[in-house]
Amino acid sequence: MRKKAAAMVMGVVISLALLTGCGTGTQGGSQDNNAETGNAQAAVADEPVEDVNAQETVTTDETAEDANTQAAGTSEAEETQSEDDVTIRIGSLKGPTSMGLVYLMDQADKGEAAQQYEFTMTAAADELLPSMISGDLDIVLVPANVASVLYNKTEGGVSVIDINTLGVLYMVSGDNTIKGMEDLKGKTVYLTGKGTTPDYVLHYLLKENGLTESDVTLQYKSEATEVAAVLTENPEAIGVLPQPFVTAACAQNENLAVVMDLTEQWDVVQEKNGSGQDGTKSQLVTGVTVVRNTFLEEHKTAVDKFLEEHAASAAYANEHVEEAAELVAAAGIIEKAPVAVKAMPKCNITYIDGGDMMNALEGYLSVLCEQDAASVGGGLPGEDFYYINE
Repeated sequence: MRKKAAAMVMGVVISLALLTGCGTGTQGGSQDNNAETGNAQAAVADEPVEDVNAQETVTTDETAEDANTQAAGTSEAEETQSEDDVTIRIGSLKGPTSMGLVYLMDQADKGEAAQQYEFTMTAAADELLPSMISGDLDIVLVPANVASVLYNKTEGGVSVIDINTLGVLYMVSGDNTIKGMEDLKGKTVYLTGKGTTPDYVLHYLLKENGLTESDVTLQYKSEATEVAAVLTENPEAIGVLPQPFVTAACAQNENLAVVMDLTEQWDVVQEKNGSGQDGTKSQLVTGVTVVRNTFLEEHKTAVDKFLEEHAASAAYANEHVEEAAELVAAAGIIEKAPVAVKAMPKCNITYIDGGDMMNALEGYLSVLCEQDAASVGGGLPGEDFYYINE
């Protein structure tokens, strides 16, 4: 079993290394790496309920009814205690996908969360892979296409339970003549590595606006910090950056500004192309939350409660930006709270689950798969990939 798990770790790491993008720097950021499958964890067993029928026979119906009621109550109490004893181990990346989680982290640290949590936050997703595959992590927050890769690599061993971040990609430049995608003709655009999420998104938007690589020169860098450095040296250059790098770059050079929101450009394309067969449109999705199916099967109530608390935490990040920014800085996601205050409203922190999650993510993955099936792990996930909380 250990050899099989180790082999799976290596296979997933190699596959996902090709998909890395939106690299994490000192300010934080989103990163396109991660994986999961899992050995089943030991279930938290209920202690046996004493058999009422084994007790001395009583002659009154009222006493029998009381005994049955007491037994049922005991069973429910033990089931609740079982879930209370579960500690959910959550892994995430330093970047926008974790910003909506910081309030829950703070609540858990104070002992004020509804259940027990342990949080692990890393700069690189491949640091989380072995722990997920071995079963040492139960839930992870990962880039959307990576969740699909995980599903395929683990043969359906994971499910996506919510969308935590929508598009965080922006085009930044000091060239104020750029108003739309068509204005990129004849220009050079800097972005993170080939075969990453920014690359797939930009290619899709160029194609849908009638442009090809012969019209636009794409210069690839290994990390978002390198793209930001090019823009700092030459404000007339054009770069694709994720938040919070956008805010940091613009703060360091007053000549820089956001010239295009790629999420808005995605929506424009969807409006132009019309709805899908079911009347839905895809959305540009950055981060999703994934659970090991073995953990979900054993602790569904705990996972559902986490979803409630995750929704509340994301809402707090959007409604109490200054307070949440302090938590973001304290967690080390962004170095300084004032930068976080400026960046967070542009990070598209959200909480989407159920059918809306499925429609948004399925459409996004379909777009990526049409460009390169490898970007989603070789093919689109089945319907069992989507956990619909009912």
